[in-house]
Amino acid sequence: MHQDSPNDSWAIRIAQFVKRFGTLKLSILFVLVTLVFTLGSSYVVRVSLGKSVQPDDFIIAIIITLLSAPWVLYFFSELVKQLENSRTNLKEVVSQLERLREEDVFLNRELQSNIRQLNHEIEQRKQAQEEREAVFKELEREIDDKSSSEEQARRLSTLLRSIIDASPDLIYYRNEEGRFAGCNRIAELLTGKTEEELVGLTLHDVFEEELASQIVASDQEVLETNASITEDLWLRFADGRRRYFEMKRVPFFDAAGNRLGLLAFGRDMTERKQAESAAAKANTDKTRFIATISHELRTPLNGIVGLSRMLRDTDLSEEQFNWVSTIYASAITLGNIFNDIIDLDKLDRDKLELSLKTVSLRDFTEELSSIIRLLAADKGLELVTSINEPLPQQVEVDGTRLRQILWNILFNAVKFTQKGQVSLSVSATEAANGVSVVTFIVQDTGVGIPDTEIDKIFAMYYQVDHPDHQSATGTGIGLAICKQMVDLMSGDIRVSSEVNQGTRFEIELPLQISTKPMQASKLLVTDLNILLVEDIELNVMVAKALLEKLGQRVDVAMTGQEAIDKARENTYDLILLDIQLPDMTGFDVANVLHEEDLVMQTPIVALTANVIKKREEYLQNGMDDVIAKPIKKSRVVEVFNLLFAEPAAPTERDVEQKRDKPDANKSLSNILDMDLLQMLVDTIGEDMVRASVKVFQDKMPEYMEILQLSLSADEKSEVCSQAHKIKGAAGSVGLSRVQRIANQIQQGDHPAWWQNVHDWVEELQMAVQHDMNALDEWLNEQVLDD
Repeated sequence: MHQDSPNDSWAIRIAQFVKRFGTLKLSILFVLVTLVFTLGSSYVVRVSLGKSVQPDDFIIAIIITLLSAPWVLYFFSELVKQLENSRTNLKEVVSQLERLREEDVFLNRELQSNIRQLNHEIEQRKQAQEEREAVFKELEREIDDKSSSEEQARRLSTLLRSIIDASPDLIYYRNEEGRFAGCNRIAELLTGKTEEELVGLTLHDVFEEELASQIVASDQEVLETNASITEDLWLRFADGRRRYFEMKRVPFFDAAGNRLGLLAFGRDMTERKQAESAAAKANTDKTRFIATISHELRTPLNGIVGLSRMLRDTDLSEEQFNWVSTIYASAITLGNIFNDIIDLDKLDRDKLELSLKTVSLRDFTEELSSIIRLLAADKGLELVTSINEPLPQQVEVDGTRLRQILWNILFNAVKFTQKGQVSLSVSATEAANGVSVVTFIVQDTGVGIPDTEIDKIFAMYYQVDHPDHQSATGTGIGLAICKQMVDLMSGDIRVSSEVNQGTRFEIELPLQISTKPMQASKLLVTDLNILLVEDIELNVMVAKALLEKLGQRVDVAMTGQEAIDKARENTYDLILLDIQLPDMTGFDVANVLHEEDLVMQTPIVALTANVIKKREEYLQNGMDDVIAKPIKKSRVVEVFNLLFAEPAAPTERDVEQKRDKPDANKSLSNILDMDLLQMLVDTIGEDMVRASVKVFQDKMPEYMEILQLSLSADEKSEVCSQAHKIKGAAGSVGLSRVQRIANQIQQGDHPAWWQNVHDWVEELQMAVQHDMNALDEWLNEQVLDD
C-alpha cells in the first residue's frame, strides 16, 4: 500500500482522510460538528452580548445549520472529490512518470549495456578481423609452404621412383585382396607387363600356378603373423630367362596403423647360386680327385704292405728282417698319413662318422705297439707299453679312428725324440651306467713344445716354430684331425710339455662296456672258391698270395667282362670285386651278375682304394661288404668270418645300373656326323651350312645359360627339356658328340642322373666349344678341297 509522504500538503491529507473515512460518515460528522459549532457560537455570542440564551436561538441555529451544511458539505465533498481525483490523476501521472523514469532508467541501463556489448562485439570483431587477417597470412604462408612441400614431395617422389626403377632389385606391392598395386621396372621386365597393366592382377594371373601357390602360401603366413618372411625362389622372366631371387615380403601400414598390404623385395642371387653350385662342384671334383689319388696311391702301397708282410713271415736273417720291418712300418706310416688327408676331406664335408665295434683294449694296444715299436727301434728308441688294471675287457669303439688318433700322437713322439724312450699307458675308471672312461697317456723324452706354442698345436696346418722341430717335417694336420676325432667321440685331449724334457699327451674317452662276443681273430673258414676281379698285376699277386696262404682257392679275372664270363661258367663261394676296372665299373659287373641271377647265393665284396664313399653306398649298389686297399689280413678274416662263419645279416639291395659316359674321342669322326655334313654340303651348299652353324653358335650361349640355371635350381624337367632342344639343334648341324652328351642329359630317368648330370653339363660345355672349332676347320677344308 502506498504510504503518505510527510511532505504532502494539508489539502491532500484532508482529501486522503475524507477518502479513507468515507463521505457519508464525514458528512454526518461535519453536520454534527457544524451544528455543535453553530450552537456553541450562538451561545457564546448571546452570552457575550449579555443576552439570555433562548431555545429559539438554538432552533434557528439548527435550522440554518441543517440548511447550509448540506450545501457546504456538497461543495466540500465535490471539492475534495475533485482534489482527490486530481491527486489520483496526478499520482497516476506521477506513477506513470515514475514508471516512465524507471523504464527510461532501465532503457538507459539496457542502452548502456547494449553499448558496452556493442563495444565488446566491436572489439571482438576487430580482434576476429585481426585474427582472420593473421589466419589469412598464415594460410597464405602455409599455402606457399605446402606448394613448396608439394613441389619438394613431387621431386622426392620422382627421385624415389627413379631410384626404385633403377634398382636392380625386384620390388612390388600388393593390397589386402592380393592384387598388385604397384611395381618397379624390374617387375615389369619379369612379368612382361607395364605397371598399369599389372595393377589389379593377382599372382595367379602373372606367375605359373605352382609358383603362384607357393608365394600365396608365404603371403598368408605374413598376413597371419604380421612378420616379414624371406625365401628363395626361381622366377622366370617374360623372355624365358630364369633367375634366382631372394624374396623378402613385409606387411606395410598407414600412419594410423592400418595394414595396407604386402611389400615385396627380391634380390637377384643367381650369381651367388651359381657360385655355390660351382663351389659344390669344386668340392665334388676335389672329392673325386682325392678318390682317384686314393686309388692310384693305394695300389702300389697295397703291394708294399702285402709283400713286406709276407716277407716278414719267411726265413730271413735278423738284418733282413729289420729291413723288411722298416719297409712295412714305413708303408703303414704312409697309409696313415694318407688316411689323415682322406679324413681332412671328410671333415670339410661333415662326412666323418663313427663305426662302433667290439674291441679288446689289450689286443688293440698290443697290435698298435708292435708297429710303433718297429719305428722306435729304427731310431734306437725304446717303446714302453703299460696296461693298468682293472681294464674293461671289451669296449664299443671305432677302432680305426682310435688307432688313427694314437698312431698320430705316437708317430709324432717317435719323430721328435732323438734319444730315450716313448711310453704308452692305458687305464680306465670303474664303469658307471655301463660307461668307463678310458685314458691313454703317450709320453716321450723328446724336444718338447714351448709354452707359447701349446695352445696352437691343435690348429689345422700349424707347425711349431722352433729350431728343434725343423729337423722333422710334416703336414700340420695330424693333431688337428686327432682333436676333432676325440671331440667326435665326446672325449678330451690334453697336452703338457717342457722344452728338451719331453711331451705328454693324455686322451680320455668315455667308452661303452661291450657285452657282445668278440669276432674271431683267426679265420674260421677255408677252401673257399673265390673269384678275384682285379686289373693290376701287383694287387693280384698280393691278394692271391694272402688268400692262398689263408687256405682259399683263387681264380682271377682282369676285366669286368672276363669276370661276368667266368661267373656264367663257374659257381663261386665269394667274389672279390675291384670297383675300377678298365672296361666297366665294379658296380656294373655287380648289376649284371644280379640281373642274370648268377650270384643268388654268392656274396660280393668290393675291393676299393676309394675310402671317400661310405660303406652303405657299396651295400646299396649290390655289394655285401667292402674291403679297403691295401688289403689287411685282419679285415679279410673279419669279413670272411662274418659272411661264412656267422649268419650274415640280410641287406637291402638297391641295384642301380650305370651307363658309361661317351668317350671324348678327339677323332673327327667321333665328334662330327661326317655323312650328314657331307650330304648337307652337297645338297644345300656350304654357305647354307655355315648360316645354320652361325645360328647354332648365336643360340648356344642362351641355351647353355638356361640349362645351367635350371640345373642350379634342381629343376630336372627343365634341364631335360633344354637338353632336348640342344640335342635337336646339334643334330641339325652335324655335332654328333654334342648331340650324344645332350641326349644323356635329357634322359632324366637314368638311375644315376643326379650323380652324373653336373659332369655331363660341364662336358657338354667343353664339347660345344671344341667341336664348333672342329666343325669350322672341317668346313674350311671343304672350301680348300673345292
